Amino acid sequence: MTSKLLAKKISKLSLEKKAEDVAILDIRKLTTMADYFVICSANSINQVKSIADHIVDEVKKIGEFATQREGYAVGSWIIIDLFDVVVHVFLEETRNYYNLEKLWSDAKKEIITDKIKPKKSKLVRVKKG
Repeated sequence: MTSKLLAKKISKLSLEKKAEDVAILDIRKLTTMADYFVICSANSINQVKSIADHIVDEVKKIGEFATQREGYAVGSWIIIDLFDVVVHVFLEETRNYYNLEKLWSDAKKEIITDKIKPKKSKLVRVKKG
């Protein structure tokens, strides 16, 4: 699986646990530490841990393994290192404080939502008479 597909998969997994403000930052041109950051927020420490656990459990099923998971004991910011993708699961206040999006503002940012895009409909003209 490519790092981009893995980042997309992780973002969708976070949405399954009701994560908010999910974003993927493409940091490939800015650093060699990883290709992408997936950043999301939660409303409680229990939810932060639940999102992190879900991501780790589900990516393991597709053969991806976290090399490290930091911050679990405190729970306000959990970092999951999957080599080319680093996941940041934040308590909302903690995310606002550290503001990684501003720190990495040169990165291309993609907002991920669980909203289904409406299909384009064709305009049909009806002749009168």
